[in-house]
Amino acid sequence: MNQAVLSNKQAIVSEITDKIKNSQATVVCEYRGLSVAEVTELRRNLRAEDVEFKVYKNTMFERACDETGFEDLKDALVGPNAFAFSEDATAPARVLAKFAKKHNALVLKKGIVEGKVVDEATIKELSALPNRDGMLSMLLSCLQSPVSSFARVVQAVADARSTEAPAEANAEQIAPVEQAPVEEVKEETVAEETKAEEAESAESAE
Repeated sequence: MNQAVLSNKQAIVSEITDKIKNSQATVVCEYRGLSVAEVTELRRNLRAEDVEFKVYKNTMFERACDETGFEDLKDALVGPNAFAFSEDATAPARVLAKFAKKHNALVLKKGIVEGKVVDEATIKELSALPNRDGMLSMLLSCLQSPVSSFARVVQAVADARSTEAPAEANAEQIAPVEQAPVEEVKEETVAEETKAEEAESAESAE
């Protein structure tokens, strides 16, 4: 084997090694049975999620696994495999799993997610998660929900107090003067009139 061929192979191994190291997720899948049109569609779907889809010889990928310390991935390197790389930990699994539901020829095998080798079951679990923006949105929603609810309660209490305070103040200021019952007033008036008449009678008699 001449030096040019060796250099070319080493360059490919280095390329794979860099992609594995710089990706949050790497997924191995077998595409045997997919038509050219289906592979093109799959590439397009992956590209829309910023996922790179490459085909390498298994022997080249095995060497890259040795260099990166992911030897546990090597048992999946059988048959015609393709490899998806992404900075998003869930994007490759999500797109590939969705495509596999409609195209049985695509088989998910193993992968590397955030520095750990994962099996097919884990890849399928990851496929149910939203993308990075979706997860951030969910997180923000969870963080904001209790705060906004608390803020609404506090505002409601403040509004209620501001509404009640003037009413209570007015009630104290305009409190009705206690008055004697009408019957008692009449009795007092009659008694005073009677006394006045008796006094006048006494003066006349004198």
